[in-house]
Amino acid sequence: MSELNQLLLGLDYKTNFNEHDFYLSKSNSNAFNLINRWPDWNKKILNISGEKFSGKSHLANIFKLKSKAFFVKGNNIDNSIFKSLKLFESIIIDDFEECKEEEILYSIFNLIDQDNKYMLINSLKPINQIKFDLSDLASRSKNCLYAEIENPDDELLFAIILKNFSDRQIKIEKKIIDFIVSRIHRSYRKIDEFIYKIDELSLKKKKPINFKTIKEILQIEKI
Repeated sequence: MSELNQLLLGLDYKTNFNEHDFYLSKSNSNAFNLINRWPDWNKKILNISGEKFSGKSHLANIFKLKSKAFFVKGNNIDNSIFKSLKLFESIIIDDFEECKEEEILYSIFNLIDQDNKYMLINSLKPINQIKFDLSDLASRSKNCLYAEIENPDDELLFAIILKNFSDRQIKIEKKIIDFIVSRIHRSYRKIDEFIYKIDELSLKKKKPINFKTIKEILQIEKI
């Protein structure tokens, strides 16, 4: 396990999204390294995919700070976006699946190509696996760099759990974290659910965080 200060990471739910707060592991190293290599990409569009809470927004913010990119959520995309896009060299689309405006998305892809811009797309699954109605958009989606954030390994799990407990000022022994890591599902969503339940028990119900409590949560919540 890395030193304690290396374990103090941030993921999607952390407000301090700078590069030094990102915990690097084999699960996310490909995405992180591509962000750091910008603008030395062999294609203009990078698609980072991964489960919710996997760190995509953190990586997007690192890219935003590096490239001064324009940031937009998928569900906020409409025709008015093009006035803003012309002013920026780089673009970030977060929650890509939330945008149903395929003609507009296709036009954005064309703009990136024509104006020699860069684009980072965050999505739950790789965009070349999304079934688009617009064939031209489907074709464009296959001409990107792809980096998938994999399920967390033990080291990353330990770091996520430790950081969340630390943020919430919950004291917990290392052996209990090791116990959690050995039993919890390798899922960022499940980790978030588990942390929420621990937080609820610790703060609202004033229950001690011990092996008994942990076992109850893991069993009852099927985490």
